[in-house]
Amino acid sequence: MPQPVLFTPFAVRNVELANRIVIAPMCQYSAVDGCMTDWHLIHLGQLALSGAALLTIEATAVVPEGRITYADVGLYDDASEAAMARTLDGIRKWSDMPIAVQLAHAGRKASTEVPWKGGSQIAPTDPNGWQTEAPSAVAFNPNYVPPTALDRDGLKRVRDAFAASARRAAKIGIDAVQIHGAHGYLLHEFLSPLSNQRTDEYGGSLKNRARFPLEVLEAVRDAFPSDRAVTMRVSATDWVAGGLDISESVEFARMLEAKGCDAIHVSSGGLHPSQAIPLGPSYQVPLARAIKSAVKMPVIAVGLITEPTQAEAIVATGDADLIALARTILYDPRWPWHAAAELGGQVKAANQYLRCQPTQFKSLFAQ
Repeated sequence: MPQPVLFTPFAVRNVELANRIVIAPMCQYSAVDGCMTDWHLIHLGQLALSGAALLTIEATAVVPEGRITYADVGLYDDASEAAMARTLDGIRKWSDMPIAVQLAHAGRKASTEVPWKGGSQIAPTDPNGWQTEAPSAVAFNPNYVPPTALDRDGLKRVRDAFAASARRAAKIGIDAVQIHGAHGYLLHEFLSPLSNQRTDEYGGSLKNRARFPLEVLEAVRDAFPSDRAVTMRVSATDWVAGGLDISESVEFARMLEAKGCDAIHVSSGGLHPSQAIPLGPSYQVPLARAIKSAVKMPVIAVGLITEPTQAEAIVATGDADLIALARTILYDPRWPWHAAAELGGQVKAANQYLRCQPTQFKSLFAQ
C-alpha cells in the first residue's frame, strides 16, 4: 500500500510537522481572569498525545476587552503568561508535539456569556461585561450594545497588544503564532464591508479594509522570532450578500503572503446573524482550494472533516496542504491513530500506550 499523503511530513517555516493533521484552536471558556486552569492541562494534554502534528491553543486574547467571554484565555499580563507557561510545562513533560497559539481580539462579539449559559451578550454595566470595540459602531445584532469605534490611539493600542502577546508567546516557548482573522472577530470585522463602515484609510476598498489586519501581521512578525511561523486564520466568505467573499479573500491571501505570512487557515462565516452556510462534509474545502490556487504559502482546510479517506483526498489532490480538526478530535481524541490504521500510515504514540495497539496494526505506532 502506498504511503498516504496525510501521514507524510511537512514544514511551515522552521516548524517541522510529522504529518498533515493540525488540531484547530477550540475555545474552552474555562479560564479565570485570563489565566489557564487545570482544565487546560487536561484538555490540551490529551490532545498532545493524539498523534496529530500540531496543537493550537484556543483563541487567546491580547487585551482583557478582547476576550469573547469573561472565561476566555488571555496572554496580556504576567499572571496569564505564567498560567500558560505552567500548562505548557506540564504538557511538554510528556509530548514533543509543536504547540501554536491563536492570538485574538473578539471585537464587537466580545463581552458574552459562556455558551452553556446561553452565550448572549453581557451588558457593560454587569460585573462580567465590558464595553466592546470594533472598526465601526455597528452592533453584531439588534440585541447587542453597539461597540465603540476604534480611533487612531485605539488602533495603535490593539496593534501593540498583539505584538506584546507575541513576545510573551515566544518567551514561554510557543512554536508558532496564528492570528485570528476569522469568525466575525475584530480583524475579520475590519475586512468585511458589513461591519467596517469607516471613511478613513481603514475603510472602503479592500486595500483599506485589509490595512489594519496587515499591520497586525507585520507587528506580530516583527515581535516573534524569525525562525518561528506566523500564520493567519481567515473567514473566506461571510455567506451574506454584500459581505466579504472568496474573490476578496483570494486577494487578501496574496497580501498576507507578500507581508511574510507563513500559512493561511481557511474557515468561513461568523460575522453576520443572517449568514446562510451550506453545511456538509468538506463544505469549506472549495474555499481553501481557491486560495491555494493563488498563493504559494501552505493552506490549511477545516470544517466537517470527519473521515480518514476524506482527509486523505483533500491533501492528496492538492486542495490543501494540511487539514485541521476541531469537533472531530474532541469527539475522538485518537482520530489520528484510527486514521493511520485505516489508511496504512504511522503516528507517534506515548510509550505508556503502546500495548493498546491491535495486533493487526503492529506497525501503526512509531517508536
